[in-house]
Amino acid sequence: MKKFGLLLALMLLLSHAFSVSWAKEAVPVAEDPELERRMVALSEDLRCLVCQNETIAASRADFANDVRREIREQMSANKSDKEIVDFLVARYGDFVLYRPPVKSSTIFLWFGPFLFLLIGATTLYVYLKSRRNQIEEPTLTKQQLKQAETLLKEGKGNDA
Repeated sequence: MKKFGLLLALMLLLSHAFSVSWAKEAVPVAEDPELERRMVALSEDLRCLVCQNETIAASRADFANDVRREIREQMSANKSDKEIVDFLVARYGDFVLYRPPVKSSTIFLWFGPFLFLLIGATTLYVYLKSRRNQIEEPTLTKQQLKQAETLLKEGKGNDA
């Protein structure tokens, strides 16, 4: 029983040692709270290129940490928000912006969904129209008409 207790204590000690070595340090926060608020506000409009569906402010990826650090450094160097955004766009392209500008390289990004909707609606309209033309009204022969009338008369006679 003592061996089991010692083994368990050794395993707990080793698991703690490994968990501490794998833990990441907390991300440093700017010493100036106003600078930090400005950085968060700016990074809310920037996309994390690793996560792609998260802002730089919300992402915990290493890339986002690096970009936040870069933004802090540039803000500390008294650069304007526009200068910082221009730097990031020059470095990573328009995809880093959550609201990229409308220009020739992003025109499909802005109007592509409407184009696909228009193409889909047109295709559906053409298909339904051609389908309507393909469906023919069934024509009954004289014998089939007489048979249908007989069945209808028999049905009316049973209802009374």
